Amino acid sequence: MDSTIVRYCFAALLALSISTAPAPAVEQNCRFIQAKPEREACYKQQELELAAKRKPAPTTQESSTLESMRQMRQDDEAVYRSINNICRGC
Repeated sequence: MDSTIVRYCFAALLALSISTAPAPAVEQNCRFIQAKPEREACYKQQELELAAKRKPAPTTQESSTLESMRQMRQDDEAVYRSINNICRGC
């Protein structure tokens, strides 16, 4: 019974390793372009893509509103916790 489980796990692992392809390296594509203007254009395009990936997503009005609501709820919870510790009518 254990050998069949091992066989299935091995088969699944083998299929997974074959199906996953390595991530293509974009910078290698530009290296092999012979014409200088085309190669420079390729590098410039890569630079723009990299800058776009590094740029943080713009914050929207909705996300800032949600963040402020979350902060207000945390503040309210802290106040409620401190109020519960006060002795009423001792």
